[in-house]
Amino acid sequence: MTALGEKEREAADEAFMKATGIKRVFGKGNAAVTALADVHLTVPAGSMVALKGRSGSGKTTLLNILSALDEPTEGHVFLRGREITGLSSRERSALRRKEIGLVFQSFGLVPLMSAYENVEFGLRVAGTPTKGNREAAERALSRVGMKERMKHRPMELSGGEQQRVAIARAIAHEPGLLIADEPTAELDTKMGLQVMRVFRDLVNHSGMTIILTTHDPGIMELVDHVIALEDGRIVSQTTNNKPLI
Repeated sequence: MTALGEKEREAADEAFMKATGIKRVFGKGNAAVTALADVHLTVPAGSMVALKGRSGSGKTTLLNILSALDEPTEGHVFLRGREITGLSSRERSALRRKEIGLVFQSFGLVPLMSAYENVEFGLRVAGTPTKGNREAAERALSRVGMKERMKHRPMELSGGEQQRVAIARAIAHEPGLLIADEPTAELDTKMGLQVMRVFRDLVNHSGMTIILTTHDPGIMELVDHVIALEDGRIVSQTTNNKPLI
């Protein structure tokens, strides 16, 4: 990765998350594929940002880099002024356990566990000390409106309710950043709106910053900022001054 200039570092300190000059190449030689090229973005604190683009546009690759699941070939990513590129695998894992929550398209809940057990189990897998886990799990379920249903197993919940439990699992350790890859893709419009309202509540009342990917034009009306990718490059960045939720 290239060296970072003083002005770039000062700019990174002012943003909640900032990426500069991101490039990601998979493979080598004639088989090399450039998934991202010269990507620059800034994410304000306490905002909801959507990455949009067709399949193969690079949005999931970028999301993986921003969430410290993958490393760029070139470029730098900062979270709260701290560079998170170039960290060891162990350091990236520790970062995610403390500061980043992850939500995926598939809910990933354990079928035989109740909603509460899924959230509490997530805390234990992340290595959180068991003392206080019950309170943390119940608090997270309450924040997504699922405390009344916490004894139900996934098969007893709707798709929207299962996704809300998955969100509770992702925020139980109270991260500052929530990363969500196509979180409404498997939901109908009504349930997708429920999930987006949960996200908005987390932004408005908990100060959380959320970055998500989506194909849904309706979702783009509900977020604060939309970043469009095409062929691995950002082609537009827009701001919704009055998002619908």
